[in-house]
Amino acid sequence: MAARSFRLSVTHRILLVVAVLAVALFGYWATSRGAGATPPTSGAPVPVGAADAQKQLDELTIAARTSMDGYSREKFPHWDSQGSGCDTREVVLKRDGKDVKTDKDCKPTSGTWTSVYDEETWTKATDVDIDHMVPLGQAWASGAKSWTTEKREQFANDLTRPQLFAVTDNVNQQKSDKAPDQWKPPLVAFWCTYATDWIVVKHYYGLTITQAEKTALTDMLRRC
Repeated sequence: MAARSFRLSVTHRILLVVAVLAVALFGYWATSRGAGATPPTSGAPVPVGAADAQKQLDELTIAARTSMDGYSREKFPHWDSQGSGCDTREVVLKRDGKDVKTDKDCKPTSGTWTSVYDEETWTKATDVDIDHMVPLGQAWASGAKSWTTEKREQFANDLTRPQLFAVTDNVNQQKSDKAPDQWKPPLVAFWCTYATDWIVVKHYYGLTITQAEKTALTDMLRRC
């Protein structure tokens, strides 16, 4: 009889622990919903050194840019879900901003963003764009035209390479699909990083460059 009582006691304890955990998990879930979604953490890629970038630059294939025929942004699906109800744009806004607060749908409600292209600081997420370091149109004209849609989607949502940055919206519009021989950031102090990031992205994805583009990148690397 004593052994039977002990078994019942252990069963009750297990049920009690399960009940406590269930209550705790429910409380966490309810609190999280009330506080807003938490974007997945994604640290900004660390720039490579100038010597490594120069080596990668020398390995890139030089070729004329192809035409933009057939290009559209829709052929580079973005912004993908990154978990926790957040998409790629929202993850970058959280990563590149300071004191960013979001609602339950992961939309930023407050924070500050300083653009790496011009050092302007903004307090509304609508004042910044998420720029593709190597623009989608530029990629299309230097090799992405022949890619699968899946590879173009990876390129457009790449949080691992230095490909996505929160920048001043009108500066991003000025850049458009231009390469470094056609446009450079207004902030000259960023030219070194701009060049190394551009090279890393093009090298990883096997995109081509023009001779003028290579010359511009080489000149920018001299500022490192």
